Amino acid sequence: MPKKEALNKLRDILIRRRDALRRALAGDLSLLQEVRDTGPGDLLDAAVDTAQDEVNSQLVEAESRELGLIDEALERLKDGSYGVCEECGKNIPLARLQALPYATDCIHCRRKSEQVRSPGAAWNRVFQDAPAET
Repeated sequence: MPKKEALNKLRDILIRRRDALRRALAGDLSLLQEVRDTGPGDLLDAAVDTAQDEVNSQLVEAESRELGLIDEALERLKDGSYGVCEECGKNIPLARLQALPYATDCIHCRRKSEQVRSPGAAWNRVFQDAPAET
């Protein structure tokens, strides 16, 4: 597939996801307001509402963060820097961009940065080293 065609498809994916996130965020924010505006119930209702508020807040935060990443990716498409690793300057493979259209780094640099952030984490060993239950 020619590069321009692939970039156009990725742009369309980013725009569709951005629009979907905007609609979801508008709905999530109105839902949070509705929950706050409802009258007080019993303690169980209040506990459920509080837990639901927390879940909704976390979803809104994650969706907002993704929306920001998508907007940045669309800007990089405009200025011609889309698909270039911010760390090493090499092209990000198309397969990575198809999996994560707003990626700003190649998989090699991503892995390297994750090792720097959590050098002792060997997640593949977590379950291997766990004692067997009896």
